[in-house]
Amino acid sequence: MRSKKIKIGAKLYILVCFIFFYLPIAVTMFFSFNSSKSLTNFTGFSLHWYSKLLSDQSILAAVYVSISIAVFATIISTILGTITAIGLSKSRRLLKEWLLNVNNVPIMNPDIVTAISLMILFSSAGLQRGYITMLLAHVAFCTPFVITSVYPKVRSMDQNLPNAAMDLGATPYQALTKVVVPLLKPGIFAGMLLAFTMSLDDFIVSYFVTGNGVSNISILVYNMTKRINPTINALSTLLILAVAIVLIGMNIWPVIKEKRKNKLTASGNAKPRRNSRKREKVTFWSVTAIITLVAVVCAAQFSTIANKQTLRVFNSGEYVDMSLISDFEKENNCKVVYETYDSNESMYTKLQSGSTYDILVPSDYMIERLIKEKYLKPVDWSLITRKDAIISDLVSSNEYDPGCKYSVPYYWGNVGIVYNKNIVSREDLEEGWEILKNTKYKGQIYMYDSERDSFMIALKSLGYSMNTTSKAEIREAYNWLIEQSETMDPVYVGDDVMDNMISGNKAMAVVYSGDAAYIIDENDDMEYFVPDEGTNEWCDAMVVTKYCKNMELACKFMDYFLDDEVSKVNTEYIGYDSAVKSTFEYFRDVAYAGNSGCAPDQTNPRNEVFHNQSQKTKEYMSNLWTKVKSN
Repeated sequence: MRSKKIKIGAKLYILVCFIFFYLPIAVTMFFSFNSSKSLTNFTGFSLHWYSKLLSDQSILAAVYVSISIAVFATIISTILGTITAIGLSKSRRLLKEWLLNVNNVPIMNPDIVTAISLMILFSSAGLQRGYITMLLAHVAFCTPFVITSVYPKVRSMDQNLPNAAMDLGATPYQALTKVVVPLLKPGIFAGMLLAFTMSLDDFIVSYFVTGNGVSNISILVYNMTKRINPTINALSTLLILAVAIVLIGMNIWPVIKEKRKNKLTASGNAKPRRNSRKREKVTFWSVTAIITLVAVVCAAQFSTIANKQTLRVFNSGEYVDMSLISDFEKENNCKVVYETYDSNESMYTKLQSGSTYDILVPSDYMIERLIKEKYLKPVDWSLITRKDAIISDLVSSNEYDPGCKYSVPYYWGNVGIVYNKNIVSREDLEEGWEILKNTKYKGQIYMYDSERDSFMIALKSLGYSMNTTSKAEIREAYNWLIEQSETMDPVYVGDDVMDNMISGNKAMAVVYSGDAAYIIDENDDMEYFVPDEGTNEWCDAMVVTKYCKNMELACKFMDYFLDDEVSKVNTEYIGYDSAVKSTFEYFRDVAYAGNSGCAPDQTNPRNEVFHNQSQKTKEYMSNLWTKVKSN
């Protein structure tokens, strides 16, 4: 009886483990067929996101890069790793131990350290980051794992067998391919599969060593998570199905093969074994043909790019409608190498590492820093034909770049509170930012996971400037955030706040105005509110770097996005407020007439733009923010 209970308990435990591991995958696959953008509310069955996925050239390009890099990295690292493992078995003990310890360093090293190290190496060597640097990086971190998989098999092998084969007349090459490699096959295949998996799965190393518009699936998915994009679910589902089919095939094929062999043996019709040398030749030429085909395709792509004017653009993820980039390329017979970053700080890190771009799209405070450090060229406004289309206040009241000498405004907005009008009373809104400490809404608040925006809220609530450098004032703001954390149990979130608020999971959330407009458009119970104490009124702009060699094409690109129709299409995709006056007014008064409260209020004198912080202030605030998050 007791053993029966143990068996039932073990089965339940296994079932719970399977649910824990596979339920997220099942949910992802389920919502890939959702008719709406929501990632939590299923509104109806649709194949819309699969259709969008298969028509998105950037996704298809990323899939091509991921698979080709994984295949090449696997082949190269398997060959290198196997040769190294065999060589180690013939080395002296001291050298062998030293090399094995060195081999363990990249395995035990954090990925971010490896990524930064390789990025610095490629920059120092003057290599242009892109497909080749990503391939070299993948080979570098995959090879140690192959060595670790193959070396134990080498050690367990009888070392006299290769010598015996050569004594019987085999050449060293034949001894290697006919005797040694077959004995090492289990280790080689294990290392090969591990290398392929790690290469296909890698994000951190790839993110730091790539460039020239080359992105793999991991980088693409990461950038797509900046906004709600169910195409990720469709892509994930297809990848899951592909892996499942491969695994099922690997398990079923040996069984079918064995049954067929037994059947032929029983009937006496067993065919003699094929000539192994012929099979090896077929395999060799097949692999060679595949590699040659891929090389020809890459060469054709690169030659096409080389014959056109090229413009390198570095922008935040999900911050442009890519169809507009394609239209610009066709209109100007050029190639736009488009890359994305996740934050202004990571963009700055890439610039410092030696990456070169023609156009950047940073935020106000970062533009101020780039101007100060002489990273930018003044914009040739004589080439900007639509400069009068820009909202005048974004030029005349510009604090980070007075008169827009270096920048062309792109999008702008502010930070406020989106709230459920059925839960939050209008009387409570009169408290301003202090409503985020009203215990009536304990456990009902999303705070944006942003150091500067969180301190901005606290500083504005206390009546201070959000650009203060006073440690005493910053300390007061820290105490405000600590008190809020202890009494309100807020949840710190990123861009997933949009789907959570659309689903009505909390009463209120700190969000950007563009995100608020999207939330309100999807959920009629939501409204947007900006406290009278003031807020961060931010602006992102297009700037030209000192590395730009084609100012005319760069200005054409910036001018293109000031076009009325182009900016409308782009704003429809992005959701934020355009710097183009006609587009801003259209979405404020016509397209999103019900969401006009999300439009930035330029009349409040307490609103401010972030300024570039000194290093001391930045470090002090960063240390305090770490304490807030860990409270």
